[in-house]
Amino acid sequence: MDYGESVQKVLLRKIRKAEQDLVQLKLDYCRFVFGLTHRATVSANGQSWVVRAVDVESMAYTDDGEFTKPVITGSPANDDSCRETVNLGSDWTLETAK
Repeated sequence: MDYGESVQKVLLRKIRKAEQDLVQLKLDYCRFVFGLTHRATVSANGQSWVVRAVDVESMAYTDDGEFTKPVITGSPANDDSCRETVNLGSDWTLETAK
């Protein structure tokens, strides 16, 4: 292995690590800024949903340097047996605990 290949492998490893760290930071941002936790309940399309997935790649910077809400996927909150998920987009509101 020559020096160029060695440097390439090290840089690729560092890039992968930085990408993983960025995803985790975006998930932390979602939790602390938007209140999205595992199995949080949100309102969208006129009903309640349990969050099943958060697409952090959908988050974009706003003009003031913050992030937009992520696109989320959820299942109906009133039907625990439902395994089907629905793409809810980014037009959702976190429901407060009752």
